[in-house]
Parts: sequence; structure tokens; C-alpha cells
Amino acid sequence: MIEAAALSKQFGGLKAVTALSLKVPNGKITGLLGPNGSGKSTTMRMICGLMAPDKGTVTIDGFSVFKQPLKAKQRLGVVPDSRGLYTRLTARENLVYYGQLQGVPAHTLSQRIAKLAEDLDMGDLLARRTEGFSQGQRVKVAIARAMIGDPPNLMLDEPSNGLDVMSTRALRRFLLQKRDAGKAILLSTHVMQEVVALCDHVIIIADGTLRAAGSAEQLMDQARASSLEEAFVSLIGTDEGLMA
Repeated sequence: MIEAAALSKQFGGLKAVTALSLKVPNGKITGLLGPNGSGKSTTMRMICGLMAPDKGTVTIDGFSVFKQPLKAKQRLGVVPDSRGLYTRLTARENLVYYGQLQGVPAHTLSQRIAKLAEDLDMGDLLARRTEGFSQGQRVKVAIARAMIGDPPNLMLDEPSNGLDVMSTRALRRFLLQKRDAGKAILLSTHVMQEVVALCDHVIIIADGTLRAAGSAEQLMDQARASSLEEAFVSLIGTDEGLMA
């Protein structure tokens, strides 16, 4: 479980996140929605320990991200928006390197790479250097890298960005499989169709504050809207959400 309590972060006079609390339970996919500038990226950076909050706490399976960083981070796989691959290495070498950093035994590591390549339909990428990879290809490798240590929690920032239809379907199957295996998954996305297809619970933030939370159906009922997109626009209080 990922749990953040009363997170606040300010940059000069700008309040990026204010007293934000959220929970990502095991065996569920939780969607994090918000327009550009809503505080999503800042929140995710605090959750994974890249940025310290001014106030508040973050725990991963009960371990404090800031007081017990190694234990907390060992239990969290992260797919950042930048993807962050080593372009001079092949896809396999990227995965081997991160697996070795996490202490995965060689035999287990080989098995996991083979299984992730199958699940993410990326077997043809393993022997290729990641320099020159398309956005979708980089996403696949980044997801495999995040899962190479088999962490119980997974956080993804816009994972379907750049994927074609078939790759998007493979990604959705993969995430649902991991959810059914009991993993806690936090998914940031702007794609409402993706939220409806994947998320058990949705958190909407705007201006760094929590605006609404619930299932897609509950949010539509709350906003008296016929679609999640309409509910989102209504709940954040501006049409700008459609352009985010």
C-alpha cells in the first residue's frame, strides 16, 4: 500500500500541493487525474522520495519514504515521464543492470526478463540499443525495468503515451494482471478511456488540492455527468481540464 498523509509543498509563493492525502491499496489500480499544473508531478515526486514535502508523510507498505528510504524504495517500482533509459545499453542490458542493483539472482533475473518481454510484447527489442527507440518502445522498457525487482507497489506517469493500439492493449492486460496478483498501482494519466478501462478508484486534484475521489461511476454520479470526462471538468471547476 502507498499512503500519503497531509502532503504540502510550496515553491516560493506558489503552493504546488496543499494538505493532500491519498491511499493506494493493494490489489487495486488507483488513477490520479488533474489538469496541467495541478500538482500531480510534485505529488508523485514526493511519493517516490525525489522531493521532500514541506509537511506531511509518505509510507510504502508502512515504511517511511524519508525516514526509511531504502526499505520504502525497495517496495516501489516507478515509471517516470522521462523514462530515463541508458541509451548506450541494449534493452536487456538496462534490465540486467537494474536487476543486479536490486540484488536479483542471475537465474531469476533471466526468467523475469523473459516473462516481462512476453507480457509487454518486447522480445524483439531486447538485443537493441535503446538509443533511437520510439516513445512507445521506451515506455515498454521503462515498465519492464520498474518491475524487474518484482516490487509490490507500482507508480506510472502517463505510461500509454506514445503507444499504438496493440501496445496499449498489451499494457492494459499487464497492469490488470499485476493488480489481480495483489499489487498496489498508482496511475497518472490524461486518457479518460484508460481510466475507465483500468482504474478501480480515481483521485482528482486541481490547484494542489483534492477535489474528488471515488470510482468512475461514483464521480459521474457526484457530478451528474454522463461521462468521466464531463465529470472531471465539472469537478475541477474549469473547462481547461479538457486541454490538459
